[in-house]
Amino acid sequence: MRVEGPSEAANPSTENERRIRPVEHLLMSGYWFGSNFMWGALLPIVLPHEMEAMAHDRKAQMLGVLAAFGALPALLVPLIAGAMSDRCTSRFGRRRPFIFWGALVGCAGIVGLMLAGQAANLPFYFAAYFVVQFGANTALAAYSGVIPDLVPHSQRGVASGYMALMSQLSTLLGALLMGRLIKNDPALVYMIMLAVFAAFSLLTLWGVKESPLREEPPELDWIEYLKSLWISPKDYPDFAWVWITRFLMMMGFYSILFYLNYYLRDVVHVLNPNVQAGQLIGLSLLAATISGYLGGAISDRIGRKPVVYASSFVIALVCLALVFCHSLNQALFAGVVFGLGYGAYISVDWALGTDTLPSKEHAGKDMGVWHVAMTLPQQMAPLFAGLILQQFLVPGRQGAESSYAWVGYALIFGFAALFFALGGYLLKNVRGVS
Repeated sequence: MRVEGPSEAANPSTENERRIRPVEHLLMSGYWFGSNFMWGALLPIVLPHEMEAMAHDRKAQMLGVLAAFGALPALLVPLIAGAMSDRCTSRFGRRRPFIFWGALVGCAGIVGLMLAGQAANLPFYFAAYFVVQFGANTALAAYSGVIPDLVPHSQRGVASGYMALMSQLSTLLGALLMGRLIKNDPALVYMIMLAVFAAFSLLTLWGVKESPLREEPPELDWIEYLKSLWISPKDYPDFAWVWITRFLMMMGFYSILFYLNYYLRDVVHVLNPNVQAGQLIGLSLLAATISGYLGGAISDRIGRKPVVYASSFVIALVCLALVFCHSLNQALFAGVVFGLGYGAYISVDWALGTDTLPSKEHAGKDMGVWHVAMTLPQQMAPLFAGLILQQFLVPGRQGAESSYAWVGYALIFGFAALFFALGGYLLKNVRGVS
């Protein structure tokens, strides 16, 4: 069973008539499952563990540098690969060739990470992570066009629901499973990530059937395209304020995500921070799933702004509360409340972007610019937080592991709370959204 685009139907009107079946939605969501499983394992579990093993006393600083270095392709590649896939004339369709080659490069990068980790070669590990980001974001840029290409407008809400389910389920599984395995068998962790990412990418490649472009598209003027990426805040102030709000919210999120592992060990004093980090992320995701559904329904009734105001306030308070958690149960409870707030925000995040788009005709390009508000903090926030933590290094004595002082985490979580609160507050400047 394969998903066919509306363009393949004999009668164009079938776009509004044919219902996409659940199994077809699952096939389309396959790549999203594999990708989020990989990132759910890599970002909060695998990378912190490997930097601790290779960088030792400089682990926080190196983790921040690694995150910033790896996020470079995440920032630039989607803008280029997306435009190229729009004009791809392959007989396999516009999107599938980029998904295939991007996923293949990403798989090669995962193998490189495993080999570099086994050799404790930090420069090689950085290079391999760059390759993973380059490949995965090439595939993602093309994959982002699959639903708009193949799913009728009236059914895209359902398709987005399947995407959200796959994202939350796979991230949860990646964090929980890899958290339990990483300490004893890192090589197995990489092999599982490779198998899941490759298998679910192939599932989407097999399940999605595209028609090739019938006409050669006009040649892309890269100079004009790059110029068009600038969206004037003066001409489109609502979009600019929504972009800033998302940027600040993501700065808060990524400031703490990469360092949860170290926080649980140094502040909460758990025995196995990899496992407990997976549990904390898992509970947060479950809570976010519930609040995300409720937040979306509530925002349709009372508007987007109240949901963002409430969620940003809750998240900011939780960030401050985490500073004073000294038991695992307290941290897990705070994680649940964080998930409730964050899930509510995420439920309206996409809607805010689409509500304020400058141009419906260039929605893909404009959404790419909006996406930068998430990828740019992936570079800046971990580097910023890592540099702060490194100033409060407490060297280990008599063979004990080094740690970071409580005040370093207090500053990180304090800044995260500020980012979340400011992001919610500045949404008041948006006039065209209720």
